[in-house]
Amino acid sequence: MIRLIFGGIYFVLSVIICLPYHLYLWISVKKDNYKGWYKSWRFVRGYFKTLLWFAGTKIELRGFENLSEVPQDKGILFIGNHRSYFDIVALQSVVDRPLGFIAKKEFQKVPFFSWWVADIGSLFLDRNNIRAGMETINKGIERMKKGLSLGLYPEGTRNHGDTLLPFKAGGYRLAEKSSSAMVLVSMTGMDDILENNKPIRLKKANVIIEFSKPYYPHEMEVKDRKEFYNEIPNLIQEKLDEHKQ
Repeated sequence: MIRLIFGGIYFVLSVIICLPYHLYLWISVKKDNYKGWYKSWRFVRGYFKTLLWFAGTKIELRGFENLSEVPQDKGILFIGNHRSYFDIVALQSVVDRPLGFIAKKEFQKVPFFSWWVADIGSLFLDRNNIRAGMETINKGIERMKKGLSLGLYPEGTRNHGDTLLPFKAGGYRLAEKSSSAMVLVSMTGMDDILENNKPIRLKKANVIIEFSKPYYPHEMEVKDRKEFYNEIPNLIQEKLDEHKQ
């Protein structure tokens, strides 16, 4: 409970106290998208690392060397399973390049914090409006062409079960249409930080984040690309099962 209290205080005070810096970052993004996203990523990454330190989280990275196969000024679409609010926090704290996320539109209503999420280049997806959803994906494609990486959780909601929920493949176009790499991310133990704890509290947890080799959907034949998209949940599930051994 002490971790939760101190973590909550740090979270709230940091977000509010640093609001003037948010304005600076917002202006930076307007002047030069990539430089602004880079500055925002450096700042938010440090903030998230401190939050994980408060939580007592230990991260084991696997396959991190695979990211070096993609130049740092090139965008990557990270496709991962979704177990916790801390998925975004942990992934942002370990990647080696500016990273935004495709988040639910409802998250945009969270005061202050949603501003910081937007600063790093994130986009808010309305899942109930097809036209608005397509516009969001198209904006993401343009951002990836400029070098921004994006994180996507195709399950669409947090899942605490042993098997993955059905994946929604529409977001895969982000990599395909921007000619960017796609990296699969298998994350284990993330919900042990917060969601699995009753009563609710932050708890020390050992988590695993594993990165696949880069895939390039735009270089695949149509048939091969479709087969690969269908295989993505199985590829991630295989790694999740390995993590339990």
